[in-house]
Amino acid sequence: MLKKLKSMFAGEKDLPKTLSVEDEQSILKAGSERQKRQLASRKDARPEVLYYLAEDEAVSVRRAIAANPSTPIQADEILKNDQDDEVRAELARKIGRLVPDMSSAEQKSLRDKSIKLLEELAQDQLPKVRAMVAEEIKKTEFVPKSLVDRLARDIEDIVCGPILQYSPLLNDDDLREIIAAGTSSKALEAIARRELVSEDVSSDIAGTLDVPAISALLTNSNAQIREDTLDQIISQAESVEDLHKPLALKPQLSVRAMKRIAGFVASALVHAMMEQSELSEDQAEELLEKVRDRLAAEKVGDDEAKKLALKAQDFFERGMLDDAFVVEQITKNRRELLMQCLAVMSDLPAETVRQVILSKSGRAVTALCWKAELSMRTAYEVQTKFALVPTAQLLHAKHGTKYPIKEDELEWHLSYFTEKD
Repeated sequence: MLKKLKSMFAGEKDLPKTLSVEDEQSILKAGSERQKRQLASRKDARPEVLYYLAEDEAVSVRRAIAANPSTPIQADEILKNDQDDEVRAELARKIGRLVPDMSSAEQKSLRDKSIKLLEELAQDQLPKVRAMVAEEIKKTEFVPKSLVDRLARDIEDIVCGPILQYSPLLNDDDLREIIAAGTSSKALEAIARRELVSEDVSSDIAGTLDVPAISALLTNSNAQIREDTLDQIISQAESVEDLHKPLALKPQLSVRAMKRIAGFVASALVHAMMEQSELSEDQAEELLEKVRDRLAAEKVGDDEAKKLALKAQDFFERGMLDDAFVVEQITKNRRELLMQCLAVMSDLPAETVRQVILSKSGRAVTALCWKAELSMRTAYEVQTKFALVPTAQLLHAKHGTKYPIKEDELEWHLSYFTEKD
């Protein structure tokens, strides 16, 4: 028999499709680790063979047994206490995947044993093992509520996160209790990303003042947020830049909320906020005027202006001032630096550039961009997201990329500001 085994597996080839009882016994007695591992992975292996291999000295063999869905529950019970972390992790993944698919009426004894095993794995000292359980059962209703409760309150984010975000067994009372007890930022984020977040849960999340969680809440289109809760978030967001974008881009903002938000977020975000809203022309212009007034009042001191001017000149001499650079400054809300850069690029005083940007004239702003040798596409970005030119005054590109008016007219529009100097 041993001679047959050596012949059958000479050169460590894969096992044949079918194995006799004698073949299995020969592998158990004299097979290599690779042969035993292959046998341990087979779904057609006899239960007693898999049970025997559950105590094999080779870790790779025991891992294969732990991952094999055909492994008998008695072998799984041996592996739950295996000294190797990966063995227990593989077992947790497998059992977690199998249990939800077992109906309560089907093989009740097997299901009960599997549930018990799953509950024990959910208490494993290694977070990775508990996380495997959480990941596999996060969306199922067919596990004990007590198991879900335990995992939802786990101190490790990789364990509680999937359950808090997805489990249908957690109700509002559970979630609010977890929030009130004090939990990690990642756990709060997970709750904020649930498929449906109620007004009460949203209010509790806002009350934690946790920025990442509130950001996740704002970007969740299915989160229900009361007006007073949103007011609270807006008040907090004024001094927290990380909340500006998710707040401005939140769908279905009221005009009242938009006016408050426009009082402190970047001009590019105001433009984006307006683009996704259904404001009337009058409402849009009122909002833009509010932002223009704020931006006109924002001006750095003389010392800071000099520093930015030197920085802009340095960028210019290094060949860094181009269309991509300008768009990046708009996106990052570096208004004063961009003012100085446009001044260097157009060879105009910074104060003249400021007057053009605040003029509300699409033609004047476009002329400035032309003078700075920017593309018409960039000129449109400057008009809409930086200068906040009213819709009726916007100047659109000709044929998609070209300046729509002649150079002498561009010079004329710019001269209105330059002749004042």
